[in-house]
Amino acid sequence: MRPSRNIAALILFLGLFCTTGFSQTTFTIKGRVTDASTGDPIPFANLGIRGQLGGTNTNFDGIYELQFTPPADSISVTYVGYTGRSKAIAPNVAEQVIDFQLSPGTTQLREVKILAGENPAYAVMRKIMARKKANNADELTAYEYQAYNKIQIDIDNLSSGFRRRKTVKKMTHVLEKFDEVKGENGETIIPIFISESVSDVFYRRDPQKKKEVINKTKISGVGLTDGSVVSQLIGSSFQQYNFYNNWLNILQKDFVSPISDSWKLYYEFYLADSVGNGAGYDYHIEFEPRQKQDLAFTGSLWVDGQTFALTQIDVTVDKQANLNYIDRIKIQQSYELSDDEKNWLPHKTRVLIDVDEPTPQAAGMLLKFYSAQSKYKINAPRESRFYDTAIELADNYRDHDSTFWAKSRPEDLSPTEKLTFELVDSLKALPVVKTYTELLNIFVNGYKRIDKWNIDVGPYLFLYANNKVEGHRFRLGFRTDPGFSKKWIFSGYGAYGTRDHDFKYGGGLDYIISRKPWTMAGIAYSKDLERLGLSPDAIGPSTIFGALSRFGAFRRPYWQQDISAYFKREVVKGLTGSVQLRHRTFDPLFAFTYRTDPAAGADSPVKSAFDITEVNFEARLAQKETFLLNDNERISMGNGNSPAFTLRYTHGFKHLLGGDFNYNKFSFNIRQSFRAGVIGRTYYNVTFGYIPSTLPYPLLYTPLGNESFFYVENAFNLMRYFEFISDRYFALRMEHNFEGFILNRIPAIKKLKLRMLATGRLFYGSISKANESLTTTTDETGQNVAFNPLTRKPYIELGYGIDNIFRTGRVDFIHRLTYLDNPNVTPFAVKISFWFKL
Repeated sequence: MRPSRNIAALILFLGLFCTTGFSQTTFTIKGRVTDASTGDPIPFANLGIRGQLGGTNTNFDGIYELQFTPPADSISVTYVGYTGRSKAIAPNVAEQVIDFQLSPGTTQLREVKILAGENPAYAVMRKIMARKKANNADELTAYEYQAYNKIQIDIDNLSSGFRRRKTVKKMTHVLEKFDEVKGENGETIIPIFISESVSDVFYRRDPQKKKEVINKTKISGVGLTDGSVVSQLIGSSFQQYNFYNNWLNILQKDFVSPISDSWKLYYEFYLADSVGNGAGYDYHIEFEPRQKQDLAFTGSLWVDGQTFALTQIDVTVDKQANLNYIDRIKIQQSYELSDDEKNWLPHKTRVLIDVDEPTPQAAGMLLKFYSAQSKYKINAPRESRFYDTAIELADNYRDHDSTFWAKSRPEDLSPTEKLTFELVDSLKALPVVKTYTELLNIFVNGYKRIDKWNIDVGPYLFLYANNKVEGHRFRLGFRTDPGFSKKWIFSGYGAYGTRDHDFKYGGGLDYIISRKPWTMAGIAYSKDLERLGLSPDAIGPSTIFGALSRFGAFRRPYWQQDISAYFKREVVKGLTGSVQLRHRTFDPLFAFTYRTDPAAGADSPVKSAFDITEVNFEARLAQKETFLLNDNERISMGNGNSPAFTLRYTHGFKHLLGGDFNYNKFSFNIRQSFRAGVIGRTYYNVTFGYIPSTLPYPLLYTPLGNESFFYVENAFNLMRYFEFISDRYFALRMEHNFEGFILNRIPAIKKLKLRMLATGRLFYGSISKANESLTTTTDETGQNVAFNPLTRKPYIELGYGIDNIFRTGRVDFIHRLTYLDNPNVTPFAVKISFWFKL
C-alpha cells in the first residue's frame, strides 16, 4: 500500500504544480483604437481587463499591447471625449487582436472634489511655467529636422438623404468601395484629397528665421493638382503647433494655450496621475476651459517629472467654442528626447478639423493633418542669408516612385488611404464633380478658366455696373494662365457704356525675370472713366468696394489715359523695392479749372485738363512675411504679428512726355495686426504724407470716404467722397476685436457666439495757401467750394459693433465727432458688412 500512496502523492503534487504553472501563464491582446467617425487613431486611450488591476495606454498611433493572466472575460477602453466600449476576450487564446472604434461623446473631465488647500495641479503647473522658456524648442540657438507630412480631406456624415441625391448617385461605385473599408463600427467617409510630402526644415533664433525645402510631394485630389502652390501648402510651414507659445493661431483664429501665461484665467486643471515614461515618470494633467465659449482647449497633457517639459498633449475644441462652421478641432502631439537627452522635441503631430454640415441633409467635411519630425540637429545655425527664402521647392520635387514613399513614411498607409489614391482620379473625372469644382474655382478666384485657350475670363465682380454717366456698363476681361507661359503674363479688358456710348479698354504685359529672388517687370495701358477720390489707387485692395463704386451718381468723373512701366525685386528677405515710370492724363467731365500762373493771381490763364509724368520709388519692409509661389504669381500669407513698413517717393517731371508739373511727394505707412493679450486682437494702419509742391487739388492727397451703407475696412466710413484734401497729413485707422472676451461671459448671450469690436478713424492735415489759391471755384466771399480743407482740428470718427451675427453678419455703429457743419454730413450711421469668418 505504501508505493501506491507515494504514487498518488506524486500525481497530486504534479497536478498541483501544473495547475499553478497554468495559472501564472500570461496571455497577450494587441490591437488599435480608432475614431469611428474619422478612422484616425486615438492615442493615449486607457485600456484594462475587467476585474483586474493595471492596464495600458495606446501609443501615438493608437496601438496597444496588454498582457493579462486568465481568467478574463472582457477588455474595456475609455478616453475623455469618447463613449467607452468593452469587448469579449476569447478564452484560451494566447495572443489575439481586438480593435476598437470609439464614437465621439460629450467631452467631460472626471468629477473633481476640491478639498481644503491648494489644487495639487497648480504646484505642477507653476513648475511647468518656470521651465517653459527653457523647454521651448524655439529658444534653441538653431535646429533642423526632416519632416514627413500627410494631409487628407474627407466628406463625412453621408446621410441617406445625401446619398439619394442625383449627383451623389453617380458616385455609387465609389461609395461602395469605401463602405467596404469602414470597419466594424465606423462611418463611411469619402476622401477627396490626399497628399504626402517630405521636406527639410531649418530654424535659427537670432535673427529669428525659418526655412523649409520641400523635397518631394505626392498629391491626388478633386479640383487640386500637384501644382507649386499646393505643394508648398502641404509642407510643414503651415502645420506648426507650439503649445509653449501663449497663443496658437489656427485657421486665422487665436487659441489660448493651456500653458500660457494666463493659464489660471482661462482653464481649470486636475492632476490625474503619474505614469512611467521609460527611465522616469510623467505627470498627467487634465484641463478644460472656465468659459465654454472661449477659444480654449479641453484635454490632457503629460510633462516629464524632472524637466517639466511636455512629452505628450491631446487637446480638443468642440462646437461650444465661439467658432463658426467647425464641429471639432483635435490636436495630438508627442515629443521625444534629443540625442543629448536635454530637450524634448516635437516628434509626431496629428490634427483633425471637423467641418459641420450646413443642413441635416448635407454632408460634412474632415480635414486631417499628420506630421512626423526626425533626424534632429540642434544648435548649429547656418548663415542668415540661407534662410531668406521661407519656402522653397526642390527642382525635382515631383520625381518619385513607390519605393521612395515606402521608405519615407513613418507608418504604412491605412486601407482607406490606399484606396483614396486609387479612386480619387476616377472620382474627379465624373462630370458632376468637374462642374462643382469649376464653380468653386470661379467663386474663389473670380475668373472662369478656359483650358483650350490657356486664359482666365473675368473678374465676374466687374462684369456689370450702372451709373448716371455710363448708364449700363458692361465689362469683360482676361488674363493668361501658366499653361500659356511660365514667364509672360498678358491681361486686358474692354468695357462699354450704353448712355455715353464710349468704349473703355486696357491691357498689360508682365514678365517674370526671376523667381529667386522674386523679380518682375511690366507695362500697362488703359483708357477709362474714373472719379476723384475713388480711383483704383485710392480704393486699393478692396475689390468689392471697387466694383460697387461704379454704381450710382458717379460725381466728379474724368477721362484718364494711363501708361506705365515698372520693375520690382525682392532685395533681401522681407525687403522689396520697386520703381515705376508713369504718364497719365486728366480730362474732367465736371466743372474744374486751375490757374497756370499762381503769381498772376486772378489774372492767371486757366486750364481744365493736364498731363503728368512721374517716377515712383517704393521700399517695403516686412521681415516675417511669408510668400507662396503660385505658378505666375506670388501670394502673401501674412506678416504674423510684426509690422510692415512702406516708404514711397514720387517725383513729377515737367515737359517730359508732355508733363505739366514738377513736384515731389513723400509718404510713409506702418500697418500691423497683433494679439493684445486676453482682450483680443488689434489692427492699426498709420500713414504720414507730405507734398511740398504747388499742384491743382486733384493731384493732392484725398482720404478715401464711404457713402455706401456697407462698412469698408480701409475707408473713413462717415466721410463723404472727396470731402477733404491735404498736402501734408496724418491718417490713422484702428480696429480692435474683443472676440468673445466680453460677450462669452454673459449667460443669456454667450450661446449666440457674438463678438464685440471697436473702431476708430482719425485724419489730420492741412493745405498750403499756394495750393489752395490755384483753384478758381470760389463763392462770393472768396471761399473755396471745390473741397473742404481741414482746420486746426482733426477729422475723427469712433465706432463700436457686433460681429458674427448669424455667423456671417456684422453691424457697425459709427459716430462722426468733428466737422459736423460741413454740407450733407451724417453724424451717425449704421453700416453693415458680411464676412466668412471662423
